[in-house]
Amino acid sequence: MRVLVIEDDVKIAEFIQKGLKSSGFAVDTEFDGEKGLRMAFQENYDTIIVDIMLPKLDGIALIQQIRDNKNNTPVIILSARDRVDDRVKGLQAGADDYLTKPFAFSELLARIQALIRRSGNITDPTSVTYADLCMDLIKRQVKRNETIIELQPLEFSLLEYLLRNKERVVSKTMIMEHVWDYNFDPMTNVVEARICRLRDKLDKDFEPRLIHTVRGAGYVLKS
Repeated sequence: MRVLVIEDDVKIAEFIQKGLKSSGFAVDTEFDGEKGLRMAFQENYDTIIVDIMLPKLDGIALIQQIRDNKNNTPVIILSARDRVDDRVKGLQAGADDYLTKPFAFSELLARIQALIRRSGNITDPTSVTYADLCMDLIKRQVKRNETIIELQPLEFSLLEYLLRNKERVVSKTMIMEHVWDYNFDPMTNVVEARICRLRDKLDKDFEPRLIHTVRGAGYVLKS
């Protein structure tokens, strides 16, 4: 999952970025509203975190422009302003959630996960399942046919992305944009290598195979 953080306080931005990366997210960070808005339009994000008091373009105006351009990416406002009027103004501008500073990272993470589940029409708040495969989002544990499968953080994020797009072909570019922190380089085989490792763990000792290659298009999770 890929998150855009627009926050002019460098320490807070780095704190959020570090926490999200350790939780398996790909993260982009911008420190002013104008650059943040450009990134929001250039890339495909699963969630955007926005401070209100931003240089060049404030957070409220930024969110309004995002919504005016029919961009429905979930947005969380992160602000030191804690008055009811401020929260109402932020939500009316188009934000999906509002969290005041100071905040606990665990709460921010829970809110991000809730918004992603909601935007993906996922009814179970704690897990994602397909066939005999089950991913527990709270324990960060994966089971297939009740057998626990140990995954590294990046493998977990890759599988989560495939699960959230089950039975839909996703390209290497889409995977790179949502799971890694950099744009796709057609010369790299990092996606193939990670898919290969994931297959060894998920499909080698189980039937049916779930991860399939669609030649010239990408990969799909299907039974």
